[in-house]
Amino acid sequence: MQLGMVGLGRMGLNMAVRLLRRGHDVVGTARSTEGFPILEREGGKAFPDLASLVHALAPPRTVWLMVPAGEATQAVLDGLQPLLAAGDLVVDGGNSKYTDSMARAQAFAARQIGFVDAGTSGGIWGLENGYCMMVGGPAQDVARLTPVLRDLAPPDGFLHTGPAGSGHYCKMVHNGIEYGMLQAYGEGFEILEKSAFPFDLARVAHLWNQGSVVRSWLLELAERAFGKDARLQSIRGYVEDSGEGRWTVQEAIDLNVPAPVLTLSLQARFVSRQDASFSAKVIAALRNEFGGHAVKKAE
Repeated sequence: MQLGMVGLGRMGLNMAVRLLRRGHDVVGTARSTEGFPILEREGGKAFPDLASLVHALAPPRTVWLMVPAGEATQAVLDGLQPLLAAGDLVVDGGNSKYTDSMARAQAFAARQIGFVDAGTSGGIWGLENGYCMMVGGPAQDVARLTPVLRDLAPPDGFLHTGPAGSGHYCKMVHNGIEYGMLQAYGEGFEILEKSAFPFDLARVAHLWNQGSVVRSWLLELAERAFGKDARLQSIRGYVEDSGEGRWTVQEAIDLNVPAPVLTLSLQARFVSRQDASFSAKVIAALRNEFGGHAVKKAE
């Protein structure tokens, strides 16, 4: 299948490469040209702007966005609108707010252009392991996109979640849960680190993945992080939040759903920006391991 990828950062480029290696025809563009040589080395073609990318696609065209949510996504969509025609399909694979995706789907539908919101998880490991995708939009558009989704995902790794907006809603809650899991691991490892016992945290993380009820991929990444820096002395315990955690907590409030763990996990990220704690260092290290999120170096 032919696909235009807009955004060749740490996820978009790997997704494009994964598709190229599975026989798809991928062209790409991005604000930075850093990923262009890699894309072309893998058999894709890079273009300097949206107009030349769209021109390179044969109708009906499919354009997939992997750019930051908010203004950056809206700017790309505004740039695409006059370039696309009826029958084309736009996919937003970023972390847009679900209400924005619902409105965008309506705007594109008015021009007979399809719109799919694909909440995408997998971070920098997706190239090798595949991406988990939560896909919202009309059934015919998701069906058209299925060859790409099947090759991006591991087995059973994508789901048509419902109408437009549902994919990003599902990803929003997914990321809210992630906040709580990271916080639990961070606090647990801080207790071990502060204790009177000389725990080897990398070995503990490895141990807990051997049949324990708390085993997970995050613990594998914790083992990696502690293996690189046993006490995480090189990084600050400063943890960003990219929006989805806030939106999940607000949704819980609006739905009268008690979500104390998710709410407190969000608040703990704010605390991390004031006084560094070891648990915040663990969370920062894990976010760097699974998603390539930047860490702030210790002074």
